[in-house]
Formats: sequence, C-alpha cells, structure tokens
Amino acid sequence: MASCNYGKSNDDGIATTSDYLSDVKMEFTKEWPNNRTINLVFHGHSVPAGYFKTPNVNTFDSYPFQVLKQLKDKYPFAVINAINTSIGGETSVSGQKRFEAEVLNHKPDILFIDYALNDREIGLEDSKKAWEKMIERAKQEGIKIILLTPSPDLKVNLLDKNNELEKHSNQIKDLSIKYNIGLADSYSRFKQIMADCDCISDYMAQYNHPNIKGHSIIAQEIMKYFVE
Repeated sequence: MASCNYGKSNDDGIATTSDYLSDVKMEFTKEWPNNRTINLVFHGHSVPAGYFKTPNVNTFDSYPFQVLKQLKDKYPFAVINAINTSIGGETSVSGQKRFEAEVLNHKPDILFIDYALNDREIGLEDSKKAWEKMIERAKQEGIKIILLTPSPDLKVNLLDKNNELEKHSNQIKDLSIKYNIGLADSYSRFKQIMADCDCISDYMAQYNHPNIKGHSIIAQEIMKYFVE
C-alpha cells in the first residue's frame, strides 16, 4: 500500500500530476525480486464498469483497462492489478456503504472514484457526504486517491454552466482541493470538445456511456499522473 506522503499541490490545492504518485511510480520501475504488486482500484458506476451500449460490457476498451495497458507499455517490469469494484446504475451513497468490505479489502495503492454521472439522482449534498466518507477513510489507510469528473450525457448541454453535471464537476474539484488529492478532469476535456466541434456524439456508445474513443479521453486525463 502507498505511503501517507501526499506530495505537493498546485496553487489551487489539487495534487500535482508530476509528483503526487512519485512513490508508486518508483515501485513501477523496480525489477523482480524487488518489486511488488500494485493495486489500482476503480470504484464507480457503469462507465468505469465498462458498459458501452447497454447491456454490452466492453471491459478491455474501458478506461480502467486502457490505463492498465498504457502503464504496462511504460513500465514493463511492473506487476499491476486493475481491480474494478464498479456497479452499473449505482450512486456514491451505495458505493460508500460497501466501501469497507468491497474496496478497502483489495488494499488499493491508488483509488479512482467516478460517480458523478449517476449522483445527479441523489443531489449535491448527499453525494458530497458519501464522497467525503470514502476519501477520508482511504486517506486513513494512506491510499492515493484520484477523483474523476463526469463523462458526458448527450441529453445535457455541457456548455450550459447551470447544468447538473457542471455542478457535480465543480464539487469534485472542490473536494480535490480540500483534501489535496488527484483530479482527472475529463469533464473539462469533453466540454472543450463540444465548444470546438459540437461532436460529443462521436465519443459516445449511447447517450450516457462513452465509446472507446470517449474512454480514451478519460484514460488520457488519468495518465497525466503517470507520465508528467
């Protein structure tokens, strides 16, 4: 499990991509017999679970496994487990209730949390409480944490600053600042794509699930913590 050193932060308080995972990246470079298994745990809803066009689950095209593939290309000596505890249709309130038994039991070195798309169902207040409980519990265990802002919903205009995804995205950024942890801000990337070409549908398998191209955007945001 990773140490409790949470590293430096940007001026805005979010953990820097360059050194937040420095301890883990060092472990990735070690050769047998001095290396150990590194556990990446992806906790969230249907998107990290790999649902494309429901009910199809494209596990190896989903962003957790795109990240695993890119890490293995970069770190050939590393033994890395990509562990997916995500459940389609779930909110962070449900995810928090099973956090101890089904997430921490895997002893994550790095924990990724991705619930915002579904958390619109429960609202900002309840989702904030659930996210904070998971973050605080993970930090007690010395786990490095990267929060994910939401992927798109084709029924939502991402350029409308009052939309619910925007509000949840801003709340997640605030949590990253408050706890000095990582942030993979795919929402901002997708919003920029919409502003540039209004072609978000090219990145979607259905209205609320990305396709391989959309998952690649999310993976790119995560990989900033491993390549910078």
